[in-house]
Amino acid sequence: MAMKFMGAAIMVADVARSRQFYEGLLGQAVEMDNGPHVAFAGGFSIWQKDHAHEVIFGGPEAGAQAMGRANLELYFESETLEQDCQALAVAGVEVIHGLTEAPWAQMTARFKDPDGHIVELAEPLPLVVRRLLGQGLSLEDVARRTSMDVAIVRYMAEQ
Repeated sequence: MAMKFMGAAIMVADVARSRQFYEGLLGQAVEMDNGPHVAFAGGFSIWQKDHAHEVIFGGPEAGAQAMGRANLELYFESETLEQDCQALAVAGVEVIHGLTEAPWAQMTARFKDPDGHIVELAEPLPLVVRRLLGQGLSLEDVARRTSMDVAIVRYMAEQ
């Protein structure tokens, strides 16, 4: 398996407050703002806890625990997503959910590490863009579907 660690998403109670802390107080540059999810140039992101739990567990209260438990996700990307998910399942890794298309069209699966931390394995975003373009969507349609700026979609399409 050739997986590459891509960063961590920290679940937060209030994205605006947390963004102010990381951007305003710590000087972190915002790379992408998708509303409930804000990515910073330093390689980490913040994700509104209730939205994150809806996407991951299927409901805002499902899996809810004290902050510091089910509110941190380690994010990896793989170009061989299906094979890697199968290998993890064969190895007995606990599956939160198998391959699923996220609301932003990225194929993703989530597992738990030995300590119960959430680990996401997903297709690289440039592959998402190329997959959607291959399905006949325009650059603008892909931007709307993925919540990315058209310029970012265009760049990813050319990678």
